[in-house]
Amino acid sequence: MTMPFTKPHIEDRGRRVRVLFNGRFIVDTNKAKLVWESPYYPTYYFVKSDLDPSLLREFEKLQDAQVYDLVSGDRVAKGAVTEFTGNKELAGLFKVAFPAADAWFEEDEKIFVHPKDPYKRVDVLQSSRNVRVEIDGVEIAKTNKPRFLFETSLRRRTYMPLTDVRLDFLRPSETTTACPYKGVANYYNVVLPNGKIHKDVVWYYRAPLAECIQITGMAAFYDEKVDVWVDGEKQT
Repeated sequence: MTMPFTKPHIEDRGRRVRVLFNGRFIVDTNKAKLVWESPYYPTYYFVKSDLDPSLLREFEKLQDAQVYDLVSGDRVAKGAVTEFTGNKELAGLFKVAFPAADAWFEEDEKIFVHPKDPYKRVDVLQSSRNVRVEIDGVEIAKTNKPRFLFETSLRRRTYMPLTDVRLDFLRPSETTTACPYKGVANYYNVVLPNGKIHKDVVWYYRAPLAECIQITGMAAFYDEKVDVWVDGEKQT
């Protein structure tokens, strides 16, 4: 997707943003900024006064930035904070690596993976189209009650009632992933009658976020790894 602006693009967020690390909020601000470093999603940046300098320990010097370890009590997150110095658009701002923190909040709502992009939307639509899924010629699922999930710039995903899926082929996986729009996903492996295992080709959301509540407990397949027909037409 082509961004409607050049990089880096900076916008004021207008929300209270808090960053939790080692039991304390190291950032608590109403002045957070969204910065698009790439076309895919924004990153939170903050003004220098939003972070106590006693939490920082120099890690390395870059051409246009100073990188710090984040230190709180006995916890150290190596290279977790980057303060920008040379880039004229970003000078005086810093960012905290999202995975380095224990939790992020917008107002009182926890957010996952990265901030939501205000230019992206997710729609879940009920359909009566016939959807059939095969793996290596074995039918794994077939439904006339799919829910199609449309997410800006990404491939359409199909969610199917578990009662329309061959549950005898599914085995729980330990894999989980998180999405800022949908929440935390759990996965299944598919074990075919010949014993062949296809790892993590099915996922579902036990408790999706509010905007995707319609897909609760429904199964989605990696279309790129299975064969899918919609109304008799094979998908590519």
